[in-house]
Amino acid sequence: MTNAIEVHDLRKEFKAYSSRSGLKGAFRDLLTRNYKVVPAVNDISFTVKQGEMVGYIGENGAGKSTTIKMLTGILTPTSGKVTVNGMNPHKEREKFVQTIGVVFGQRSQLWWDIAVQESFRLLKKVYKVSDEQYDEHMGHVIKTLDIEPLLDKPVRKLSLGQRMRCELAAALIHNPPLLFLDEPTIGLDVLVKLKIREFLKEINEKYNTTILLTTHDLSDIEALCERVVMLDEGKIIYDGALKGLKDEWADGKEIRFQFLEKVDLSSIEQATSEMSIKWELDEKDQTFVAYIDDSDQMISSLIGKVTSLYKIKDIKIMEISTEEIVRNIYEKGRV
Repeated sequence: MTNAIEVHDLRKEFKAYSSRSGLKGAFRDLLTRNYKVVPAVNDISFTVKQGEMVGYIGENGAGKSTTIKMLTGILTPTSGKVTVNGMNPHKEREKFVQTIGVVFGQRSQLWWDIAVQESFRLLKKVYKVSDEQYDEHMGHVIKTLDIEPLLDKPVRKLSLGQRMRCELAAALIHNPPLLFLDEPTIGLDVLVKLKIREFLKEINEKYNTTILLTTHDLSDIEALCERVVMLDEGKIIYDGALKGLKDEWADGKEIRFQFLEKVDLSSIEQATSEMSIKWELDEKDQTFVAYIDDSDQMISSLIGKVTSLYKIKDIKIMEISTEEIVRNIYEKGRV
């Protein structure tokens, strides 16, 4: 199987300028400015095989979007080698962009004041897609993403969920073999997210489309990707199966309590202080979450203690979520 993406010792540095204080400092800044070189991406290497769906995850400022911009040719690396679809994204720009699709959740590739279908027609011309290819491929995309009623509306009149579905369709007009998705489901409701996830699975199966997905919504990763690449301060700290990440780090259980009466988080922490437990309050549904070692005796002792002190409405014992695992990794600073 060929590699869609090959990255070797990729590095991107930025100059971070700092201002001197006071009027005198401001005059000095006019002549010479203080700066330090900050590596946003720090000598990373990885490959993505054709047809893979890979989750690229990390905290804000970890270097995810900077990597995507180098892989798509928007930014030039400071050093290192990038090969995407057998090409250098920076040196073979015109030929290269014909082979990728990009969706940035924060930016639009559609024209704001014209109808969606007019944007699609313009992109069809840009990518030199024939009428026959367009009708065959985009007919399916438009139907699956349920955007037919939106085609004659200007982009500025669309809701965020409607616009993101149209953005995804626009990125697929030329049916590229590689799709970059940077926060594609940001701010979307559950139904729209599910529709986008199902669609991505379908194009991956139907066309063997390679997908590199960056997101803070780890439920997207769990639904779509078997492999994750985790970034921290510009360096890769984990590259492997999502299952492997869970097996290595999910060494506990999550017990969720709902009470019939009002309970204070500090009181429940104090009542179980002799046990090694981390408590959190999920304010969305007023659920108290206990993170505990995967020990039958510990779990039994905790449930016994809590039920003896409070009136219980519901108890759920669950595996620790991917989100909690990733948070634990970042808190400890290593894998």
